[in-house]
Amino acid sequence: MEDQKRKKILCLGLACLDIINVVDKYPEEDTDSRCLSQRWQRGGNASNSCTVLSLLGASTAFMGSLSAGPVADFIVGDFSRCGVDASAVVWQVEGQTPCACCVVCPSSGSRTVVLSDMNLPDVTAEDFAKVDLRQFKWIHWEGRNAEEQVKMIQQVVMYNSTLPQHQRITISVEIEKTREPLYQLFPHGDVVFVSKDVARHFGFLTAEAALKGLCSRVKQGAVLICAWAEKGADALGPDGVVLHSDAFPPESLVDTLGAGDTFNSAVIYTLSNGGSLQDALTFGCKVAGSKCGFHGYDGIAEKFTDN
Repeated sequence: MEDQKRKKILCLGLACLDIINVVDKYPEEDTDSRCLSQRWQRGGNASNSCTVLSLLGASTAFMGSLSAGPVADFIVGDFSRCGVDASAVVWQVEGQTPCACCVVCPSSGSRTVVLSDMNLPDVTAEDFAKVDLRQFKWIHWEGRNAEEQVKMIQQVVMYNSTLPQHQRITISVEIEKTREPLYQLFPHGDVVFVSKDVARHFGFLTAEAALKGLCSRVKQGAVLICAWAEKGADALGPDGVVLHSDAFPPESLVDTLGAGDTFNSAVIYTLSNGGSLQDALTFGCKVAGSKCGFHGYDGIAEKFTDN
């Protein structure tokens, strides 16, 4: 089991550059205004999840596409700074590394993101086949090119079938965007994160209603989790019991960008270390709430680790 503890958590999905403007009020259209501050930050759901996992103390790796150039240099340098293994990055010859312009408004708690996708191809099942699965205990997919991602997950299922239960890789998926092709990921995760946006798209008005309404889409024995911003988060385990954690809002709202990725990471961190589903849910809400009280992610290490 000691060997299993040392294994990494791999997150697959987007890495992009976030150019973040912090403003005192959201700018009106066709006006010039000054921001309170501006920073460059490595972004993307899977990339953010790697950051948080690493800050919490997990051994972490990232897989996604980048295109050589100054933006990718910044991203790779920041992975290195955070102790995230980026050796599985797929370097694409077409397209450019994506960039997101983010407007963060602490007074309202809003974060507005405009992403330029730059035609960068996503990682394929063929790319994934080159990865040595023996180094991982958990692999998390941010739902993107779902058809290829299902093929990747099938590779892990085949690998797992040769191993005893305690050595198998846990598979988690995040279904965040309201895009029909992503919904094919539902039955493929041991742990499935579904967003408030997707839940509402299906007509559910609470996290609990979403879990009960969507549970038939996940495989037997899977865990389904839905976070609902300031209402906290709910989870449904294989026993059919709905668990809940309240939110833990910070004293003052500063930066909600990446709060969902932070929640997912803290849940994965707890579950991957053998914690209960209730503990994972509560810890996810605590870390995500705390993160909303400061810019970026670095404050997580100070609050939630013994380092």
